[in-house]
Amino acid sequence: MKILLTGASGLLGTAFAQAAKRRGHHVVGIIGQYEGPLEGLAEKKRLDLSDLVKLEALILEQFPDAIVNCAAISEPRSCERDPSSSRLINVALPEKLALLARHLFATFIHISSEQVFDGTAELYYRDSPPSPPNEYARQKLESEHRVNELAAEFTSTLRLPLLMGNSLTGTRSLHERLLLSWSEGRPTPLFTDEYRQPCLVENAAAAMVELCERPDLKGVYHWAGEKSLSRFEMGQRIAKHFGLPAEQLVVAAERGDNPRFANRQARLVFDLTPLASKLKTQPQAFSDQLDALIVPKPVRSWFNALP
Repeated sequence: MKILLTGASGLLGTAFAQAAKRRGHHVVGIIGQYEGPLEGLAEKKRLDLSDLVKLEALILEQFPDAIVNCAAISEPRSCERDPSSSRLINVALPEKLALLARHLFATFIHISSEQVFDGTAELYYRDSPPSPPNEYARQKLESEHRVNELAAEFTSTLRLPLLMGNSLTGTRSLHERLLLSWSEGRPTPLFTDEYRQPCLVENAAAAMVELCERPDLKGVYHWAGEKSLSRFEMGQRIAKHFGLPAEQLVVAAERGDNPRFANRQARLVFDLTPLASKLKTQPQAFSDQLDALIVPKPVRSWFNALP
């Protein structure tokens, strides 16, 4: 299968390309400014994804069997600061990809987010009513509606949680940001009252490849790790995994202590049964996710010098 992949140099995109290659697929990856090697891609195409005219020409030339959209402006502050620019990638891009998928009769995998929910429910089902609390979440929900309206019969939308993994730059994922902070001598306050259901990026990528191969699984689905944890517990377990003193590096905090964070979602936990019951890939325990994490390059000198 030929797969056209956007966001090919991102945390999720790189994992997807490698997983698809292992399954024997030919992945054409669209990249931006990244210059390094990208394992898993059969072809690399450099393109500004906001240029939808050039994007359309490229996709029509490639004529893929599937289109996988891993591109997003996922930093909420960036979306709040410049919603017009972020909408080009978060809304207009998936809308164009859905139109092209329908035109080519191609499978379309669109990545959405846990953030479309407000965090007030104990558990979110695939038909739970969304209530996006910020601009990023509103854009992701709008993208879901657009792709469903345009190409429902070709589209699988996958809502993903906080992703764990090893990024190309060593600065993108949770453990990488924590280790960078700790290497600079800054203990990290983490919330004891904010729960997430983290997922290893390779596990999410494996589920996405299966969706490409399963024309019967269309609609909105949830994917995440096996269980939910507080941000505080995640930080503690990451520190211990790397042999670091968690009690010194991870500081217990609560969302309500700082007005800046009072509106953050308290609990984002998915019901995974509708998809997990149909895939060979299964949700992972957090301990298994930790086993895949490595010390990122930016902090290796500091880490190797520790007593």
